[in-house]
Amino acid sequence: MNNPEAYLVCHSPDLVYSFSKADALEGYIFYFKPECFSFFKPNFHQEFPFFNRLYTNLFTLNQAAYHQLTPNFEEVFIAYERSSEGAHIEARLKLLALLYRVKEFVNEQYDAARFASPDQGLLNKYLHLVNSHYIEKRTVKEYADLLSVTPNHLSHTIKAVSGKNALSYISERLVREAKSLLLYTDFNITEIAYRLGFSDPANFGKFFKKESGVTPSAFSKNA
Repeated sequence: MNNPEAYLVCHSPDLVYSFSKADALEGYIFYFKPECFSFFKPNFHQEFPFFNRLYTNLFTLNQAAYHQLTPNFEEVFIAYERSSEGAHIEARLKLLALLYRVKEFVNEQYDAARFASPDQGLLNKYLHLVNSHYIEKRTVKEYADLLSVTPNHLSHTIKAVSGKNALSYISERLVREAKSLLLYTDFNITEIAYRLGFSDPANFGKFFKKESGVTPSAFSKNA
């Protein structure tokens, strides 16, 4: 609190994070799902594009911005703690108001165009679809059809905005889910292969080793 420099960190959605406590740091952490605001509007990520699936956004707060935003964080916690249980409607509304304050701050202090350009919007929509359909849809064409664009246009745009090809995001999402299942469930490799839509465990093993450098069994053992 004595340090006039503070940071606002907007983590990438749909990823699992771990944190270690540092006594020298103070701050607020909010975790929530998009369903928290299902009463508000379905395209939550488009409303607050600083929650980017491609990377974590970090904003520096000067002293004035810090003191302006801090009471809004406090209000969310107070509303959450005084609601007995269940939906926490008041806390959700306070958090929604806070997100709009953050959006206003970002638009004033940073280049908001980089969050809202058409190409960035297409990338965000693509990543959202990949996260929802990566098991049953494995080609760029399938996602291009969902987005009503040509595969070439989608591939070119994704490459231009992110520096990576569109297909790599599908593979990365599959590998991330495979690693999660290997680490945090009791499913064996055969079960995981079929759950992820592979025709047999051998194909899953080849895919996993190509993308991560080790076999599924070696990854599980080392972890």
